[in-house]
Amino acid sequence: MSNNDIIVSLDIGTSKVRAIIGEVVNGTINIIGVGSAESEGIRKGAIVDIDQTVHSIRSAIDHAERMVGIQISEVYVGISGNHISLQSSHGVVAVSNEDREIGEEDIDRVIQAARVIALPPEREIVGVVPKQYLVDGQEGINDPRGMIGVRLEVEATIITGAKTGIHNLMRVVEKSELKVAGLILMSLASGNLALSKDEKAVGTVLVDIGAGATTIAVFDEGNLVATSTIQIGGEFISNDISIGLHTQLEIAEKIKLKYGCASVEDSAPDQVFKVTRMGSNVEKEFSQVDLANIIEPRVEEIFQLIRAEVHRLGFGNLAGGYVLTGGTVCIPGILAIAQSELATSVRIAVPDFIGVRDPSYTSGVGIIQFVSKYMKNRNSGITKKLAVKTTKKSSDSQKPGWVDRVKNFFSEFI
Repeated sequence: MSNNDIIVSLDIGTSKVRAIIGEVVNGTINIIGVGSAESEGIRKGAIVDIDQTVHSIRSAIDHAERMVGIQISEVYVGISGNHISLQSSHGVVAVSNEDREIGEEDIDRVIQAARVIALPPEREIVGVVPKQYLVDGQEGINDPRGMIGVRLEVEATIITGAKTGIHNLMRVVEKSELKVAGLILMSLASGNLALSKDEKAVGTVLVDIGAGATTIAVFDEGNLVATSTIQIGGEFISNDISIGLHTQLEIAEKIKLKYGCASVEDSAPDQVFKVTRMGSNVEKEFSQVDLANIIEPRVEEIFQLIRAEVHRLGFGNLAGGYVLTGGTVCIPGILAIAQSELATSVRIAVPDFIGVRDPSYTSGVGIIQFVSKYMKNRNSGITKKLAVKTTKKSSDSQKPGWVDRVKNFFSEFI
């Protein structure tokens, strides 16, 4: 196995921390290792306890390392949350080569020009995503390398985040004895994996329903145009089960995973289970129908909130409908409820890779595919951005600081 072909993603979620090891062979991705651990220190997608989060990250990384037999030192980290925002920008430069052929340096310079925007002191640029390039006024160019021109322009989306959220995320990863190869916006990575080119072109809403939060990403005309986070997710369903059945939250979560059904109509009255009541040792028997009567109203509410948020963003009637992903959409019957509440076409996206065929892995696998896609044509690609090394001790004297790496991350992939 060549180190040059390895990419490791880290998805720090509210319920689970997932580390995924991908091997890139001739442009094809193989998932060779997966590590997961219960997430401690995360509430509603935000870090609330650094030490507990570090412990969860180390557990997930150690699990992945044991599966493959290698030692991980660098990871690509997913970032999300309601502090993330998007804004448009425009950059213009003159082509520097004498023969007027556009090269890597010109693309780097025009990206840097697009980064020059006014930002409040508490915010920081996470990345720059080009929407299109213009060469001497000609629009709609995806890759201007090798073209002849005098004036190069870019229309780009600037991804910004709160400095506090970014630095705390970097902090927990570095305290876990890992180097951050780059931050990836999870909505962008998930969309790259879960949506087809046509879906992104006609307009589609990607909804990632996690345990503590739901992330909404709107793609239109091939680009990510809006993102939002609702502080509600699968944990709220578990809370309702805990209250409805008078049992502990931990037991309620296990019952949801084993017997849960989002639709009363699809639930089975003959599927029964016993629950230990809170404050006593008495067990009471319930059926899947009883459980569905608790789950269905909350699931309906989640999709009503999603629909309202999409309308608030101004994208109420996109032709591509909705694509669902995230751990919570694994509950049986949830697709029927989504189709009823959203009143449009809805499907569930599942990564098509052995070992990770589960909606909860979409973000982690999406990060690997995103990094592979936008690095493979670069001279400074995977060979210089190793995700795995044989030892954790290495010289950092010639490497740029993590702040510089993060700030320039997306521009490295153009």
